[in-house]
Amino acid sequence: MRINKYLAECGVCSRRKADELVKEGRVSVNKKVVREVGADVDETKDVVFVDGKKVVRVTHYDYLLFYKPKNCVTTLNEDNDNKSGRKKTDKELEEIKNRAEKLAAKGIVEEVKEHSKPRKIITDFIGDDYKNKRLYPVGRLDYDSEGLLLLTNDGDLTYKLTHPSSEIPKTYVVKIEGTIEESDLAALRKGVTIDGVKYGRSKVKITGIEKVKDTKKAVIDPKDILAREAIECNEDTSGVFTRLEVIIFEGKNREIRRMFEAVEKKVVFLKRVAIGELRLGGLARGAYRPLNEAEIAYLYAIANKQQQ
Repeated sequence: MRINKYLAECGVCSRRKADELVKEGRVSVNKKVVREVGADVDETKDVVFVDGKKVVRVTHYDYLLFYKPKNCVTTLNEDNDNKSGRKKTDKELEEIKNRAEKLAAKGIVEEVKEHSKPRKIITDFIGDDYKNKRLYPVGRLDYDSEGLLLLTNDGDLTYKLTHPSSEIPKTYVVKIEGTIEESDLAALRKGVTIDGVKYGRSKVKITGIEKVKDTKKAVIDPKDILAREAIECNEDTSGVFTRLEVIIFEGKNREIRRMFEAVEKKVVFLKRVAIGELRLGGLARGAYRPLNEAEIAYLYAIANKQQQ
């Protein structure tokens, strides 16, 4: 069995992450460091270590549906740089500055924050009964975005769900500053390119327009959940905003925000509400629940279907 598949099945990490660990020299087999990504292991007799710790096969997989709140890093590693409050390097700050200048030229202002305090991570919200089970996120959700995030120690399922060819639909509630033209919507649906990166097709539709003098005092229909959630999380105090439903089929870094940047629109609220047919429902921010058998079977079904 390939070592990346073995590590995934043992719940250590996803196959892609396993390849990274091998390249970094953090994996050893029978106390010998392995640096070949395609190396095989005999699971009946080989002893595998990651960072000096023996890898033990998982006997039970766990699957959680988590409502990641805004201002939370999509990781469970308590020793990650963000948790320790690491300051950005000069190179990282320069890249941020260059990006901000490009956006400013389009009239888009993006706030640059230096995080002097440790940031929240997923582990801060997970109970002790799950903290030692090596759960890790399926895909990503930006620090300043919120919504549905799957957590599991089933590495093989994670690999299938996050593979670029899977094209599993992910649904978002999006709020942007101002209004948007039909020509821009058409461009987003077709797919846009920004900084040489191609963002694929998407489904985009307007769900409402907000015209308010003060979003903190806005009067809205209490049954309008999308409007209420958008206003609750909006940092701006006045103006015109457009609410949209966006469905994407990939998972590139900050994909939706950059899609709207391509048509010179700023996203002020972003929430993932569904992955395939799995929906966030009435789960509270920072809360989680285990998936039921039908939901787990559904994930396997769509994952295996995309791999055929």
